Amino acid sequence: MAEADPNIFAELTQVPEIKVVNPADLDARLRDATTPFVVRGLVKDWPLVAAGCRSSRDARAYLLQHHRDLAFTVSVGEQGSDGRLFYDAAMAMNFRTLRASLPDIFQRIESIEGQAGAPPVYLASIDMHQFFAGLYEANHVDLCDRTCLASIWIGTKTRIAAHNDLPNNLACVAAGRRRFTLFPREQFRNLYLGPIDNTPAGRAISMVDFHAPDLERHPRFPDALAHAQVTELEAGDALYIPAMWWHHVEGLADFNILVNYWWRETPRWLGSPQHALNHALLAIRDLPEDEKAHWRDLFDYYVFANTDGVTAHIPKEGRSVLAPLDPESAGRLRAFLLRNLSQ
Repeated sequence: MAEADPNIFAELTQVPEIKVVNPADLDARLRDATTPFVVRGLVKDWPLVAAGCRSSRDARAYLLQHHRDLAFTVSVGEQGSDGRLFYDAAMAMNFRTLRASLPDIFQRIESIEGQAGAPPVYLASIDMHQFFAGLYEANHVDLCDRTCLASIWIGTKTRIAAHNDLPNNLACVAAGRRRFTLFPREQFRNLYLGPIDNTPAGRAISMVDFHAPDLERHPRFPDALAHAQVTELEAGDALYIPAMWWHHVEGLADFNILVNYWWRETPRWLGSPQHALNHALLAIRDLPEDEKAHWRDLFDYYVFANTDGVTAHIPKEGRSVLAPLDPESAGRLRAFLLRNLSQ
C-alpha cells in the first residue's frame, strides 16, 4: 500500500481517549457522548485478539473453528489499487463481489499476504450470529440493554472512503491495525460526496483520495481536515463513532479484523431518513422554485419545527399520524406510503 503524506494525518487532532472500569461505566459514557472517543484495551482479553496477536494465521484458524458452512460475500479489488475499494474511471466499482467458502477465501488471503501491490480482499459487515457459531459469545462487549447488530470485517490492507452510518457505532480492532479519520456531521459539503444510489456499500462516500488529495477538484477539503480527528487502533482497542459522523477507515496491517456494534437510540419501527431523502429527490428537487419553497415550508411545519400549533386545532382522537408515532401508527403510515408508491 502506498504511504499517505504523513503530514495529512500527523497534523490532525487526535481522538480523545478515555478509560472505563466496567460495562455500567461504558454504558454511561456512550449515553452521554456526542463526539468520538477511544478506549484502549477494551477487548484485549478476547480469545480472537489473543489469536491475532500470535499471528494472522492463528486468527484465521480461530475464525474457521467457529464459521458456519455458508457462502460468504467477499470483495476482491484490483492489483496495484493501493488497497482502495472505490470507483473506476467510469464510476463502476473497482472491485468484484464474489461468493465463496471462508476456507477458500482465507486460502486466497494467505497466498497473497504481505505481497506488494496485491489486490485487496475484504469481507465487509458479516453478521456474527448468522455466519459464525459461538464467536459472538466468546468475543463481545457488554453493551447493557442496547439491541445491537454485531458484524465482523476481515481483510488485507484496505482503504475505505469516508462515509457515515445512521446508527451509533462501537468499532473494536480484533487483529491488525486500523486508522480512522473522523469528521463531524456538518462537514459533508467539504468531503465532496459521490452518488447516493451508486455506492460501494449503500452509503454515499467522499470522492477525495486521502492519500493524494486533488485540491483543484476538491478545494474545500482542507476545511474538512481542520475539523477532523484521527486515531490509530491496535488489537484490543475500541472507537466510538456517533451516528452520522463521517469516517475514513484504513486497514494498515497485512491482515486485519474488526468487530463492530451498531445501534440506534430511536425505536426500530421508525423509518429510515435516507429513504425520505431519496424520495424527496424523486418528488421535490426538480419542481419549479416557487413550489419547492412551499414544500420547504411544509417540511418545516410538519417535520422540523413540529410545534403544538400543528395539531392544537385537531381533536386528539383525530390526529392520526400527526400525533407522536407509535408502532401501530407507524405501521399505518408505512402501509399508506407503500400503497401510494406502487401506483
